[in-house]
Amino acid sequence: MQPSEMVMNPKQLFLSVLIFGVAGLLLFMYLQVCIEEQHPGRAEKTRDQKAASVTRENNQEHISNQYPKNHMPEEPKGKKEKILVNSETSTGVLAEISPTLGEGQALKKTTRSLTNELVENFQGTKFLFRKFSEMNWPLESRPLNKSLVQDDKWKNTDRTQETRRSFLREFCKNYVGVSRPQAHLFHLVSRIYVEDKHRILYCEVPKAGCSNWKRVLMVLNGLAPSAHNISHDAVHYGKHLKKLDSFDLKGIHTRLNTYTKAVFVRDPMERLVSAFRDKFEHPNSYYHPVFGKAIIKKYRPNACAEALHSGSGVKFKEFVHYLLDSHRPVGMDIHWEKVSKLCYPCWINYDFVGKFETLEEDANYFLQLIGAPKELKFPKFKDRHSSDERTSAQVVSQYLKNLTGTERQLIYDFYYLDYLMFNYTMPFL
Repeated sequence: MQPSEMVMNPKQLFLSVLIFGVAGLLLFMYLQVCIEEQHPGRAEKTRDQKAASVTRENNQEHISNQYPKNHMPEEPKGKKEKILVNSETSTGVLAEISPTLGEGQALKKTTRSLTNELVENFQGTKFLFRKFSEMNWPLESRPLNKSLVQDDKWKNTDRTQETRRSFLREFCKNYVGVSRPQAHLFHLVSRIYVEDKHRILYCEVPKAGCSNWKRVLMVLNGLAPSAHNISHDAVHYGKHLKKLDSFDLKGIHTRLNTYTKAVFVRDPMERLVSAFRDKFEHPNSYYHPVFGKAIIKKYRPNACAEALHSGSGVKFKEFVHYLLDSHRPVGMDIHWEKVSKLCYPCWINYDFVGKFETLEEDANYFLQLIGAPKELKFPKFKDRHSSDERTSAQVVSQYLKNLTGTERQLIYDFYYLDYLMFNYTMPFL
């Protein structure tokens, strides 16, 4: 190639400079919006810092230290509002230029069209971010629509439900405060499944009946005739259900404020033991090599080569040491993550709070509330390892025998917020 061929002509140079300039301007404006979202002002920051805090001597501790305060992470791929035009749009703009215009006029018109479209898209995105920054957090609680409940047998269940809702609402108001959450919106709703036909939002809490709940959502959505014929892999890996973070900002906003929001929880210690039994006491091609190997390497002195190679045979005490270690060799996992970090129940005001301990009764009452088909009942079967005894208080006590009193207390401290907000009693200490 000759040197003269490598030099851009003035037309190309002028267009390149303008496009890069516009891109830089829009990037600056976008970052400005993000910064404003993360730092809404000194007054709000001061209000956050004055959130109620109490000491462990009074059987309470600083809630704000337990509750997530993470800054806005990078948005999941494909979730951001588009602020750049695609190649087809750009080509269309160029094609509209009249051939009778001079090169200078053509360049100006092209640049002006691109700039206007980019700015308009950006302003739309900025407006939606503003809209969310002005949302009332936590979301207002709405009374349940009980017009579809025909049977009087649900009266006791309904009273229990109202008690749970009121307790959670009062707890959040008194101990967490009402300031806007720090986490990014897409992260707040990343565990919430959507069923548009019956207008349901369900927050997934692993080891609290989530597999059967997802089966029910698939039936409600018309994806399967019965919950009993859906395999475990189809539930968890089939990608049949939509999550709330797959929608744009407007779609998320509309559903949060108009759909019936449900969360089902479980005693944190039972949930922890259930997760350990499921992931580490049975063959598992993911948890053994990823978590098991790292746990054995760090927390088992003089581990044999076979255990280090396979990651199998993790002991519950080793698993607890990993859980409580602030410098874990591997990250957290949703199966033992706190509900307060999965579903954000003090920011997303759930209309229905179910518990694993009364799962069948709560679930079938919820199906009545949302107008599900009468023949649809919540499945009773155990999703995996059906021959194993269900994780109960008696089973948990056997696992805790191998821990010291301090270790048991530290587990309780780790899940302290979940114990308080869902009114679970103090466990085996």
